[in-house]
Amino acid sequence: MRIAEDLGVDHEVVLYIKEPPDEKTLRTIIAKLEDPPTALVRRDSKFKKLELTDDDVATEDQIVDILVKHKQLLQRPLVVTKKKAIIGRPKERVAELLG
Repeated sequence: MRIAEDLGVDHEVVLYIKEPPDEKTLRTIIAKLEDPPTALVRRDSKFKKLELTDDDVATEDQIVDILVKHKQLLQRPLVVTKKKAIIGRPKERVAELLG
């Protein structure tokens, strides 16, 4: 993440397609998330192709289930620290969290 580099913050980039988060990791992220948990799910063409609706990702269990099955729907960038997690959009949010 360029913002982390610019701020001089040690960080680890996880390529979610190669190393998708498992159920336990997703639940840990949700517990730290400042955004509503449903924000973790991208509402893109794949979401539509799967014929999903907001009702399908309304609960933590549904969100975790969908993201374990369809890792491409994980919103990104996702920034996770020891205490907090945020969706990194707009990018100023990342600077706020890491700054």
